[in-house]
Amino acid sequence: MKHRRYKLDDSNLLLSSPCAVASCWYSENPATLSPPRPRHTMPASVHFEISATQRAIKIKGPGQASVEKGCPVPACQPEDILVRVVCVALNPVDWKSADLSPSLDATWGTDFSGEVVVVGEACQSRFALGDSVCGAAFGNNPEDATQGAFAEYVAIPGELVYKIPPDISFEQAATVGTGLATAGLTLYQTLGLSWPDQPVQDAQYVLVYGGGTASGCFMIQLLRLSGYIPVTTCSAKSFDRVKQLGAAEAFDYHSPGCGSEIREYTENSIKYAVDCITNIDSMKCCYTAIGSSGGQYVALDPFPIRGHTRRNVKARWIIGYTIYGRPINWKHPFKRDAQPQDREFAKRWYPVAQRLLDEGKLQLHPLQVETGGLPGVIEGANRSRKHQVTGVKLVYCV
Repeated sequence: MKHRRYKLDDSNLLLSSPCAVASCWYSENPATLSPPRPRHTMPASVHFEISATQRAIKIKGPGQASVEKGCPVPACQPEDILVRVVCVALNPVDWKSADLSPSLDATWGTDFSGEVVVVGEACQSRFALGDSVCGAAFGNNPEDATQGAFAEYVAIPGELVYKIPPDISFEQAATVGTGLATAGLTLYQTLGLSWPDQPVQDAQYVLVYGGGTASGCFMIQLLRLSGYIPVTTCSAKSFDRVKQLGAAEAFDYHSPGCGSEIREYTENSIKYAVDCITNIDSMKCCYTAIGSSGGQYVALDPFPIRGHTRRNVKARWIIGYTIYGRPINWKHPFKRDAQPQDREFAKRWYPVAQRLLDEGKLQLHPLQVETGGLPGVIEGANRSRKHQVTGVKLVYCV
């Protein structure tokens, strides 16, 4: 790969090249970018002078957002690191939350990758300036308009960040944050399944409805690592992919008898179902697939109440932002009280997930690198709203 090295000019720190990073490497082929990542050990201080303002995507109303200049750079608290964003990725939660409960003038976006430029006092034992990291920010935050990943800088608690392994590019890393946090929160905190470092001895079937999604991709792999037998639904074109990730069998969600087919295959034994899609059809399939003795159903969105047709199935839905341990003051049905137990879970989960990434035990979701920078993100969200994006995550270099 051809790289060019640029000299950092302190008078123009907000580099405008499509994939600029603090170490100033730029690839002429962004889709395959994998720059070297030095692990600096200099004292915890600002890596270089940081501009007081930045460009960021701000929410302007339901379905409306714009790129604005002169936005404040978020403050870095003692428990935070400040990251200079290199790449961002789109998630359905980005446009769904902004459409249904927009926080006016809040910074938008969740998934990011980038380079550490400030290390808070409480994070100095783990992070150094120049570290390459990724994570999931709390975008569209009504309590703090400076949060959100779709910007040139993001401040985030060090406990909620992954270091990027050397063999993963910034583009790939941008797809990790939300999916891996959601998968862990669903399987281990909500369903109470055995963790990958203590796999279950008596293997059981677990249904992942929507194995072709980013969260489903991680759940299939984590279930295998935890000793379970995942079965999944997806489109027929994704069968080979999900089986390669570890699914024992894949079922076409288009089939009218999908739920019954799963129940027959698993010999009426399923106790756990995760719904990564969450609509009346997906819920019906999951409820049909769960064995006659009942079980648990967890959705990644608020589920339709009319779909709760079995008393012996416990139904819940989760939202990944509860790992921050703060209230989610969005409109109903997304509004949630603070869940401090989810923050405590995250403190335990992130180190385990970090080891899995470092050891190469997790394959990442397919991605599609798009052009256009921050303005391109807005266009990509519009495509996602119209269901024109399937099977990949859209990634943008900031």
